[in-house]
Formats: sequence, structure tokens, C-alpha cells
Amino acid sequence: MFTSEKGVVEEWLSEFKTLPETSLPSYATNLKDKSSLVSSLYKVIQEPQSELLEPVCHQLFEFYRSGEEQLLRFTLQFLPELIWCYLAVSASRNVHSSGCIEALLLGVYNLEIVDKQGHSKVLSFTIPSLSKPSVYHEPSSIGSMALTESALSQHGLSKVVYSGPHPQREMLTAQNRFEVLTFLLLCYNAALTYMPSVSLQSLCQICSRICVCGYPRQHVRKYKGISSRVPVSSGFMVQMLTGIYFAFYNGEWDLAQKALDDIIYRAQLELYPEPLLVANAIQASLPHGAMKSSKEGTRCIQVEITPTSSRISRNAVTSMSIRGHRWKRHEQPDSNNDTTELGILVIPEISVTNVAGERTGNGEKGRTLGEIDAQHLQGVQETATDPRTESKGLPEIRRQKSVRKMMEDGISSPGRVQF
Repeated sequence: MFTSEKGVVEEWLSEFKTLPETSLPSYATNLKDKSSLVSSLYKVIQEPQSELLEPVCHQLFEFYRSGEEQLLRFTLQFLPELIWCYLAVSASRNVHSSGCIEALLLGVYNLEIVDKQGHSKVLSFTIPSLSKPSVYHEPSSIGSMALTESALSQHGLSKVVYSGPHPQREMLTAQNRFEVLTFLLLCYNAALTYMPSVSLQSLCQICSRICVCGYPRQHVRKYKGISSRVPVSSGFMVQMLTGIYFAFYNGEWDLAQKALDDIIYRAQLELYPEPLLVANAIQASLPHGAMKSSKEGTRCIQVEITPTSSRISRNAVTSMSIRGHRWKRHEQPDSNNDTTELGILVIPEISVTNVAGERTGNGEKGRTLGEIDAQHLQGVQETATDPRTESKGLPEIRRQKSVRKMMEDGISSPGRVQF
């Protein structure tokens, strides 16, 4: 660490001690623009033996419990680096050099699990129902599943997930370590939109290091430092994936892609189903080759939203489609020889004889069944002459219905004919 960087940190430490409370909001607003201070603080945290590490951790904790939102976020941006330093020191079994970092992490955890009145927080999350539209889907596009989800939602069966109350911790042990660290990453992910790019870069880098240290991939990544394996939990890896997914579309595509590959590598070795499920889902949703550069600034997720106005599908069943399907068997393919092919239709000869003792009707009722069949076939020919003219379909269908009615009247009359 250079002397100039050390002087920047020492000036920051002394400035806050003499700051009046009335100047706290303006001080917090101007603090995020000091990029030289942020880079110097990262170097202090990365050196566990630094003499400035303890006062820096103490001041970061004072920022967090001050109640000022800007100061709280300023401390949160260093959280990934603080977690990595603590895990690296714990893996090397040099616990005494991480005492101030452990105290800072425990202090942030104990402040987050209670509200302003000192009562334990219970975080709740309602799982979205597929029956209700969102920016990701429309219920009408799901089909029969939407009906089932709608029926369930009407009965108030929406699932709510609860987290908490969390117990207060006085020290970090191997038993409660990842319970605390997972909750801290959850708090960090809740403020991801306020995190600067340097914090997102640190998140991606520490995720890769945690997952590959002590494994053969460490030599591929060329990570130096500790060579022992860092234990992780399934829930902790899921929280890492949440931050990495955000980093994909906010300027850190390359680092996020490398971190995602390393998390999948470690989850496969550990046989953790939850991180594998989330990581593979993220990988499947990424656009292939669309975002190669990581210097294009903030990106957004492109989602296709269907229009809200109701529309009829082209394949919807209507009365006209049913009527057209009913008479489709009478249509012939369109060709130059339509009239010739229709002209060779043969009308079968039917022998009709009168039955003795029965009277035969006069006029229209005396027409033979052969004449009725001939008129019926003639109506079919007139209908099939030009199947492309849809506007004349309705009168032709009515004419065929009248022919059919004439046939039924002729057959149903008593004493008419016998086959």
C-alpha cells in the first residue's frame, strides 16, 4: 500500500470523527464520488496484517448504524470483499488475524435482524401466481394450466415463504458461519441497484475464488494466495448467483460469465441441487453472443410483452369455419378442367315401381326419387363450380338445404315409392 493511499484513508478516518451531525447528509452524498478513497479502502481490507484494518472496520460499522441510508450503502459495497477475507483467513486457520472483520460482519448481521424498535424481523415473500400477468408471462398463453392456477388463487392458496426470526450471534463458529454469511449476502442483494461497478466486480471475483480454491481449476484461473478449499453451503451459493445474475446485465458480462461457470463447477462437485438448478436456468436464459463486451454500461433484460387488448386467434372455431368444414367434402381442387371433371358425374338409375293398393300423389308429390336425386346433384355441382368465391357460399348452402328438405318430404309421404 502506497503512502498516498494510506494518507487518504487516515484523512477519511479523522474527518468523520470531527463531523457534526447536521453535516451528515451532505457528507454521505459526497462520499460515494470519492473513487480514490474507495480503492484505498479495498487495499486495506485485502491486507489482513494492515494496521489500518481495525479502525477502518470500526468506522464502517459506525456508518452502518448511523441510520443514514447513503452511509449504510457505502458500507454494504465492501461486503463481498469482507466475506472473502474472512473465509480465506478461516480456511488458513489463522483466526486471530480476522477478528475485526468478524466483528464487523456480526455487527451488521445483528443490526439487520431487528427493526428500529428492537423486535426480530420476519421477512416474507409471496411466490407469484401464474394466473396473474407479469412482465414475464401472460396467463392466456399458458393454456389449461392458467385455469388451475386461477382456481387455486381464488381460494387463497398462494404460497408465502418466511425467513426469520433470526437469532442474535455473539461469535461466528463453523456451525453458524454460513447462516450468518448467507443472510448478509441477502441484505447485499437487496441493495444491488445502488452498488457501484467496482463492488459488482469484487462480487464476481470473490465468487470465482471461493468456488475454485483448492481444486484443479485454481491453476487454470491462475489464482494465487490460499490453496486450501473454502467450504460453502447450498444457500450461500444461491445468494451468490443472485448477485451474479444482476451483474450480467449491468456492465460486468465477462466477469459474471466466469463466475457462473465456476459456481456450476463447484456445485457439480458438491452435488448441490439448488445452485445447479438456478445456475443452469440463468445459463439457459442468457442471450448467446449478444453481449460480448463488458464496457457498454447498464443493460436491460428484453422481455416480449403480449398486447392487453383481446384478440381472436386465427385458428379459433367459428360458425363459418364449421359450415365450411361441413360442406368441404363437396369441394373439388381448383384446376382448368373443373367443369369437365364435374360434368362426368354419373347419376345412378333407380327403379321405382308403384305398390298395388296405394295411391300415388299428383303434382310435385308425384315426382320420382330419381328426379329429386338429380336436382340434388345439380345443386352440388353449382356449389362446387367456384369454391374460391366465399361470398356466394351462404345462398348455395340454403339451396342445398331446400333440396334436402324436398327429399325428406318426398320420402316421408305415405304411399309414395318403394325401392
